[in-house]
Amino acid sequence: MSIPQDLRYTKDHEWVRVEGNEATIGITDFAQGELGDIVFVDINTTGQDLDAEAVFGTVEAVKTVSDLFMPISGTVLSVNPDLADDPAAVNGDPYGKGWMVRLKIADASQLDGLLSAEQYTALVGA
Repeated sequence: MSIPQDLRYTKDHEWVRVEGNEATIGITDFAQGELGDIVFVDINTTGQDLDAEAVFGTVEAVKTVSDLFMPISGTVLSVNPDLADDPAAVNGDPYGKGWMVRLKIADASQLDGLLSAEQYTALVGA
């Protein structure tokens, strides 16, 4: 299981990559492994202002549907267009091709409340 050191994490198994005042968000390798084969990603929040912990979409695996929770507050700038045709990219490359949304960060101080790679590793027992 991969847990990149340069990302921040949530207890709900989302990851955040910060680039200036924007963030890219997806689900972790642990989460995709627990879900199994992902067959559909439903995110229709482009342009919306969302608070931390708000649901920003869902991911559907063969046996379950799971909500996606916003790690920090901000405006959704874009949704990964490739997931419509290739939702399995989340399984194959959760930190790269399987990213889900890009966000304009509303309150950078919220990043301090996210988990480090070490804290997330301890959470999932890796």
